[in-house]
Amino acid sequence: MATPKEALDFEARWAKKVAIATLLGVGLLIASVFAVSSLGGGGEAESLRSVHDHASTVTISSILQAVGFALLLAPLVFLFKAAAARSPKMRQQFLPLVIAAPLALGVAAVLNGVAANEAAQNFVDGKATTAMTQKEAVKECREEKDKDAGCPATKIEDDKAKSAIDDASLRSVSEGFRLGGSLGLAFALLYGCLFAMRAGLLSRFWGSLGMALGVACVLGLYQFSLIWFVYFGLLAGSWLPRGRPPAWETGEAIPWPTPGEQAASGIGSDPEVIDGEAEEEPGERPDPPSDPPRKRKKRD
Repeated sequence: MATPKEALDFEARWAKKVAIATLLGVGLLIASVFAVSSLGGGGEAESLRSVHDHASTVTISSILQAVGFALLLAPLVFLFKAAAARSPKMRQQFLPLVIAAPLALGVAAVLNGVAANEAAQNFVDGKATTAMTQKEAVKECREEKDKDAGCPATKIEDDKAKSAIDDASLRSVSEGFRLGGSLGLAFALLYGCLFAMRAGLLSRFWGSLGMALGVACVLGLYQFSLIWFVYFGLLAGSWLPRGRPPAWETGEAIPWPTPGEQAASGIGSDPEVIDGEAEEEPGERPDPPSDPPRKRKKRD
């Protein structure tokens, strides 16, 4: 475990770099989404045709996504080291898992781009196959109450497109890296935010939010975690209006007081409350209680 001085020296050297890398990584991930947002159509077949016509856009988007994930390595490692310097209970052997998570997601992004282009090429070249018959396609159209004469043909084409996507050579490898990276990112956020919150590096709100977004990463919803990364980038760069929690300045853990401790520390702190015995002011004595009404005896 590093000494407070060593921790502060390390954080002073890397804080601004980490902040810039974090915000740049978030920006690249958002840009990768916008790059492919115009692609696609009403179904799988139309989407693959669009991917085929804009193969370079898909490749650029996957590269932007990979670089964006790689840059998120900086805040995850920075937070882990800062929390570990203040929390002896943190296990340093988990650091390689934290490092591997965003790198795995970056590899998955590149492989997914290659698989998408391969599927689109195979579909356009007529190499995709389907087990759906004309009769089954007509039945599905009737169930969906689609009276368009071209509905059965569209159903068969979409099924061919699905087969092309599933049969892409790097599809399963990409999914494996994506699943592993998502689980690793979830662990990195859960573990890092938990100990950072306990050490006083993150407020209860942002620590809890980071852990919740880590759970969302398990479902592949890593996009929501970008909110937390934007906050942490501003925190690392000391660009927040209220500054950083005191634990960042001391190099030691300063746990947040519990609600009970806050309530206890607030007793007697109200300047309007004056200790001492209350005295009655002259002329303001309360009226004596009136005699209770007498009960009348019943006559026989």
